Amino acid sequence: MYLLIPAAGMGRRMRSSRNKLLLTLLDKPLIAWILKAAEASGRIHWIGVICQPEDWVDFQEIVTNLSLTKPVHFILGGATRQDSVYNGLQSLPAMAEHVLIHDGARCLATPNLFDRCAEAILHCQGLIAAVPVKDTIKVVNHQTHLITHTPDRRQLWAAQTPQGFEVKLLQQCHASGRRQGWEVTDDAALFEQCQLPVQIVEGEETNLKVTTPVDLAVAELILRQRLGERLRHS
Repeated sequence: MYLLIPAAGMGRRMRSSRNKLLLTLLDKPLIAWILKAAEASGRIHWIGVICQPEDWVDFQEIVTNLSLTKPVHFILGGATRQDSVYNGLQSLPAMAEHVLIHDGARCLATPNLFDRCAEAILHCQGLIAAVPVKDTIKVVNHQTHLITHTPDRRQLWAAQTPQGFEVKLLQQCHASGRRQGWEVTDDAALFEQCQLPVQIVEGEETNLKVTTPVDLAVAELILRQRLGERLRHS
């Protein structure tokens, strides 16, 4: 399975002047934890990191220090996540039939989640990892701040990554998006715009997106607990 990791953004909400994936979590950069999970996955055999040229040296050093056995390819990032994934898709080997796309900021995804998504995409055209929403969600008028609707949360899922797709179909969706000027926040939305089906794969509650300093603190607590459990069972 081929894995693309969009990692070309800056950490503005993290109040950082550098790529937030270079920030450390338990003495390792955020992206190192993703790479370690991909290395431990039984399904992933090719990794593409989509990043800006100014981060290449740092990312290459991280990869070297991890002594990964799987090949890691560096791909030029774009101005937006959408542009970056487009570049990543163009850089896949010609024989690639399926791809997983995993946001670099979701640094706590487990090898098991990668493996389950890699298996599921062999039997559908597109999928996303997601978890059921626990909170009651309110739709609010952005001008008046009045509630306009309360959707049934039984129908609501919080989208995560990995997201998986047939490569040719996703390339076609990205091409359509560029022609028609669609701006989306994830690849599943492009699939939806093209009237293609996207399946849900049960995600992980701990697969949070590290966006703010609070998220980083929560991620550290989760990781300490996870590593502690491994030590107790070793």
